[in-house]
Amino acid sequence: MPPPLPYRLGCPSGNTPAWRGGGPRPGGSLGGYVRTFNAVEGNTTFHARPAAATVLRWAETMPAEFRFCAKLPRDISHEGDLRGRLQATTDFLELLAPLGPRVAPLWLQLPARFGPERLDELGTWLEHVAGRDVAVEVRHPAFFARGGEERALNRLLHALGVERICLDSRALFACAADDPAVRHAQSKKPRLPVRAAAFSNSPQVRFIGGPDLEANQPWLLPWVERVAGWIERGLAPYVFLHTPDNHLAAEQALRFHALLRGRLPGLPELHAPQPALFWTTAGRAGSTAAGSDSSTR
Repeated sequence: MPPPLPYRLGCPSGNTPAWRGGGPRPGGSLGGYVRTFNAVEGNTTFHARPAAATVLRWAETMPAEFRFCAKLPRDISHEGDLRGRLQATTDFLELLAPLGPRVAPLWLQLPARFGPERLDELGTWLEHVAGRDVAVEVRHPAFFARGGEERALNRLLHALGVERICLDSRALFACAADDPAVRHAQSKKPRLPVRAAAFSNSPQVRFIGGPDLEANQPWLLPWVERVAGWIERGLAPYVFLHTPDNHLAAEQALRFHALLRGRLPGLPELHAPQPALFWTTAGRAGSTAAGSDSSTR
């Protein structure tokens, strides 16, 4: 486990095969990842529910202070009325029960078609999971128009202590690299205005950069200041760093922490584990690992 930090830092995956080659990386397995980072995006649960045995392995591997931001499966968040998915939500939470408090916050990532007319539906679902730490990511343009519809969303989330996830993809879309991974990421990731919300004790930031980490820096520096300010206010933000194929996500995350240490010198230094700790058997890394990589979300 890394030294104690006043914030959560991680990547979209705890087990990315691309990390087996080149650059600082936390290792090819979840066991290596948790030696460097204290949180992970739970992308794998969006695409498929893990087997119960897999959840038990995660529970054995994740330290008690680690945080797994489990995404609701897409059949809950993307298929039909949320009010009709309450039992499916309960079943999903029961599946993850062996992880205990490590599942925090629970992430609900809504599709672009989920608009203001469905806020009552969202409210009912949020009441169903009351008592849990929850964060919601919206993508409908009306929720970024600074009008009454966005204010209604913010009032709902703020009243319930639910966080609004801050997605920043500006660095990705500023990238002109003729690279298949960049083009794929640009075709899948949303391009929306940035909303640096802090509706709870744990603001949530997803920063999606390009493959040139130096070019990402101008977009990253404002987040260094924002996160430092949140920490100084006594908040405990979560920050997740992406790159187009996430090959350099770990290096980007370590760079962010180094920049934050420049702003908050009391923070401990983070180091990637030595290469000897990495998994190198391609067959061992796959979709059953916590936070399995996905460039589509």
